[in-house]
Amino acid sequence: MLRSSTRIVRAYGCGLLACTVARLRKKSEKSSNPYPTASRTVIYSAAKPPSSTAASPFTAASSSSFPSPSCPVSHPTTTAPGTPCPADNSQASANATSRIFHFTASRSLRPPSLNSGGPHLQPTMASHMAHKSAQKPEQHQPRKQGGPLKNYPDVLNFAQMEEEILAMWREKDCFRTSMKLSEGRKPFSFYDGPPFATGLPHYGHILAGTIKDMVTRFAYQTNHHVVRRFGWDCHGLPVEYEIDKMLGIKTSHDVAKLGIDRYNAECKKIVTRYVDEWKKTVERVGRWIDFENDYKTMYLSYTESVWWVFSQLWEKKLVYRGFRVMPYSTACTTPLSNFEANSNYKEVSDLAVTIAFQSRTDLNTYFLAWTTTPWTLPSNLSLCVHPTLDYVKVLDTKSKRHYWLAEARLSEVYSRKESGKANKAKDGNSAAEADAAPYTIVEKLKGAQLVGAKYVPLFPYFESSMSATAFRVISGNYVTTDAGTGIVHQAPAFGEDDYQACLDAGIFEKGGKFVCPVDENGMFTSEVTDFAGKHVKEADAEIIKAIEAKGHLFHKASIVHSYPFCWRSDTPLIYKAVESWFVNVEAFRDRLIDCNEMTYWVPDFVKTRRFSNWLAEARDWNVSRNRYWGTPLPIWHSEDWEEVVCIGSIKQLEELSGVTGITDIHREFVDHITIPSKRHGMPRLKRVPMVFDCWFESGSMPYAQEHYPFENQDKLKSLFPADFVSEGLDQTRGWFYTLLVLGVALFDVSPFRNVAVSGLVLAEDGKKMSKRLKNYPEPKVVIDTYGADALRMYMISSPVVRAEPLRFREAGVKCVVKDILLPLFNAAKFFISNTNYCIEAGGQVSLQVRSTNEMDRWILASCQTLLRYVKAEMKLYHLYNVVPGILRFVGNLSNWYVRMNRRRMKNATDSEDRSQALSTMLYLLFSVSRIVGHIAPFVAEMLYQQIKPLLPASEQVDSVHYLMIPDEDTSFDDPELERAMLRMMNIVDLVRVLRDQMVIPIKRPVRQVVIVHPDPEYIADVRKVAGYIKDEVNAFEIVMSSGEEYLETKLDANFEVLGKKYRKEMPAIRKGIQAMMPEEVAKFLHDKKGIVVGKELTMEDIRVVRQVKEGVTNFQSNTDNDVVVLVDKREDQELIDSWRAREFVNRVQQLRKKAKLLVTDEVEVYFEAEDADLTASILQSKDQINLTLRGVWTTMEQKPIDAELVAEEDNSISGVAVRLVFTKPKA
Repeated sequence: MLRSSTRIVRAYGCGLLACTVARLRKKSEKSSNPYPTASRTVIYSAAKPPSSTAASPFTAASSSSFPSPSCPVSHPTTTAPGTPCPADNSQASANATSRIFHFTASRSLRPPSLNSGGPHLQPTMASHMAHKSAQKPEQHQPRKQGGPLKNYPDVLNFAQMEEEILAMWREKDCFRTSMKLSEGRKPFSFYDGPPFATGLPHYGHILAGTIKDMVTRFAYQTNHHVVRRFGWDCHGLPVEYEIDKMLGIKTSHDVAKLGIDRYNAECKKIVTRYVDEWKKTVERVGRWIDFENDYKTMYLSYTESVWWVFSQLWEKKLVYRGFRVMPYSTACTTPLSNFEANSNYKEVSDLAVTIAFQSRTDLNTYFLAWTTTPWTLPSNLSLCVHPTLDYVKVLDTKSKRHYWLAEARLSEVYSRKESGKANKAKDGNSAAEADAAPYTIVEKLKGAQLVGAKYVPLFPYFESSMSATAFRVISGNYVTTDAGTGIVHQAPAFGEDDYQACLDAGIFEKGGKFVCPVDENGMFTSEVTDFAGKHVKEADAEIIKAIEAKGHLFHKASIVHSYPFCWRSDTPLIYKAVESWFVNVEAFRDRLIDCNEMTYWVPDFVKTRRFSNWLAEARDWNVSRNRYWGTPLPIWHSEDWEEVVCIGSIKQLEELSGVTGITDIHREFVDHITIPSKRHGMPRLKRVPMVFDCWFESGSMPYAQEHYPFENQDKLKSLFPADFVSEGLDQTRGWFYTLLVLGVALFDVSPFRNVAVSGLVLAEDGKKMSKRLKNYPEPKVVIDTYGADALRMYMISSPVVRAEPLRFREAGVKCVVKDILLPLFNAAKFFISNTNYCIEAGGQVSLQVRSTNEMDRWILASCQTLLRYVKAEMKLYHLYNVVPGILRFVGNLSNWYVRMNRRRMKNATDSEDRSQALSTMLYLLFSVSRIVGHIAPFVAEMLYQQIKPLLPASEQVDSVHYLMIPDEDTSFDDPELERAMLRMMNIVDLVRVLRDQMVIPIKRPVRQVVIVHPDPEYIADVRKVAGYIKDEVNAFEIVMSSGEEYLETKLDANFEVLGKKYRKEMPAIRKGIQAMMPEEVAKFLHDKKGIVVGKELTMEDIRVVRQVKEGVTNFQSNTDNDVVVLVDKREDQELIDSWRAREFVNRVQQLRKKAKLLVTDEVEVYFEAEDADLTASILQSKDQINLTLRGVWTTMEQKPIDAELVAEEDNSISGVAVRLVFTKPKA
């Protein structure tokens, strides 16, 4: 049969096409298909290939794949064109068996030679030459293409490509060069919050760095000079805590024994422990920032400016010394500020006890008080009631004691106690006793009437020293009946409310004797003889046991409640009275709120709710710490505190003390320095033994990094306030807050104008990232796998940039590669390949684009829309919206523009059209390289470096990051065309979905597609792009209609709306809506309202339903909003021929791709099919095939015997076996 077919094909070569096709089809009706559909490809890599038969030059460009955005980063995008349908036979080539002869020249095809030996897949076609069975394919290497542009590697390894870019940046010192180039431009001020270098950078740091880099790069691109100095937080608990662990230091006595000088020396050693790792990570993620001119909070220039800041507050009388009950870390032996204490709450289980305090006047009467901190009971000095609450005295049925407690708490207190009794009854006590009434009310008084009542101290420790004023009932308005008994036990050294209530009641006086039997390490002092030397939290059980032995324990139980923990040591905090120095924040709290109102925050809720609420409740700030490694408080005082001096500079200290040559002001260098008293004969003034809270130091950063006011006074004026700051959500109670407090206190202005706040990066399971649990991939692994830009784009487009938590998913980073990077670079590869071919052929490719082609005009307009969108979103600091915009554009570029213009870019016959398409692509890639530069700096550089040879000399620089973001070119604007193209994409997607439902692959043509829409403007838009729709949906004809001939419009009820309005009447209303006649429906839609069963309805009450009319049987429909598409279900021979021709072209292109052929590589193509009808279909569609395949293609019988083989493949089309053979054209 193949012989007779071959003979007929020769007749086709003589022009007898119609006769040939008819005879082939007639023979096909009699033949069967004995050949398997599995396919086989042989790729030869040799100098002398086997010979073959026939000759004809042929060129078909190798195809590039453009992955579909099926896993969008943030916003959904258009379905990728060409998504395989269930019955799409184009996938058959995946099972093909091939042999490829490797080319040894870059353009011309030299004769390859055969490899010898090795296994070989046997041919499945009868005419396959037997000697090929012994040939072994050789590994072939990609060949270089000629032309001015270097192309990307076949396999895109973005991490490796980024490393090459980093090496180039280092070699050319690109960051510093960019800073020199921008000198003299308008400054954009940026403050970088200093991290600690005592730990390795994690995803949170990478996120923060990406946000900062994105904004500062964009500022540079918009013609600003942006100073970017990295900073390091060197002082404070994070550093000391590491040293304490390393040296086994438990208490302040251990530090004194070691010596402050040696202790601080050890701290200084580890401050920069991970600086090199930080630098590597920061550089690797593409962040440009100045490490050489960094600032460190331990530098002398920095600490001296911190002294100046404090001295300014001192002069404004905003600093005072006082005792304050503060959150206190016993592990770190220092008080914490309120915002530090509030940063680490945990749910814990503690013992809660109700204690019976015995009245002095009636020994059978007791006051019941409840507490969750039993360790404070040895320090009890009074009991507090609310003056206006009702209190009752009850007779306890079982104990026969009288108890005082708040009436509102009576049932709750006894329900807890009786639940314990009931449990005991089950264990053997009488049920009658358990069921008896537990109490009888015998007296009722207001709280104020109880004030002054005295009671017996629980413990004797302070009875003799405090009995004159203590151990009595006092009142306080803070007492509530939300929990407990309505009577609060008072230990003023360990509760802020207790302290104030006891002070107001005269239990103690300011400056008088103060009971605080707990040392700085949280241990009971010798005053508490029974528990001396025990840590307070560890003594709870013993204290309760002692109270129970005395008969004063009314009830005990475990409760779970929220409790503050130290943010560094992760140990429970206590509240403890300490001597501290405070900034009087409450004095200018209203001004803080006013200044905050003049700032811009993203997201806004952080400003209007979280931060504003925090400011409204701002308390005086404890800025001192009883620690060692930090900037010392510059306060010197006499023993009687009659003389106090606040130092504001090293020069002032040298002048007042007489000590010269001071080069460091850490504690070991200044603790010994004294200042002579102004009073004759009085001792010299000594420094207070405290250092600054490290938050005070970081809050001083705008001034201290510049050593202001000792240097750079003019420079600070240009950099203050900052145009931009950014940190995590937790910094609303940290760095953002301290910056604002000091900025307003010093200069009456917020020190920042714009703030971007990020959320917390969590593990994929929603838990905190944990090295122990290994519940997240290491950043280095992710970067080495996918590249830093993919990680940057993933995080910056996630909820975390909206100050929401992010559950980190490695799959999300992979999606960025798949949906943005691969499509973008495949498009670039395709452009470079065809541009080189165009230029070698004498064509022109340049930035001068003035195309009349609608696709060119559309994508250029889309590029302007992207540019305008990115600029607008960046100016609003909506960083999270940038990547979705890029994703949409890349989808348009790759999935639509490049794919739909492949023929134009490869078209050798119309050089002008080809040049216009390629010039458009050059313009787009150059624009994209600058538009994405701030978010994906490596991607931008990769694109730019490859296309740079084609750019004008003025645009050829060492790095794309020297260039500005493009100016908008309004001449490219075409909103109507963009709208029409969006509508086209929607229609194409609707047809694709419909084809899937109908099981008609996209490569199989349909006779007709009908597009129905009631809006004439919509139809006019679609008419502009109807030709593209026709090609994309693979239809012979596109019909546009207003719908009357194909569809009928009906109305139905909107259940969600009408159900809420009419409830029970809803069924009748719906029935009335569905019964409306066509003219009634038309009137309703025209008026946008109407009366149905007596109810006036509007458009929101109904649903518009458009469906195919009865009698229209040849179509299947799909709809989206108002547009309806109908696809013709009928099939005929013309459609079958066209489909088979398309499949044939696909098989040829797939084999070219497997053979690694370049666009310029010419081969001759020969084919034979087992089924004569398939051969006839292919020949019948000659004109269609020639639109894609350049050159001559013909049947196998035309192949010369001595032809040099390039590749051959046994494949199938529609289940019919087909063989393809590529040979080298003869000269």
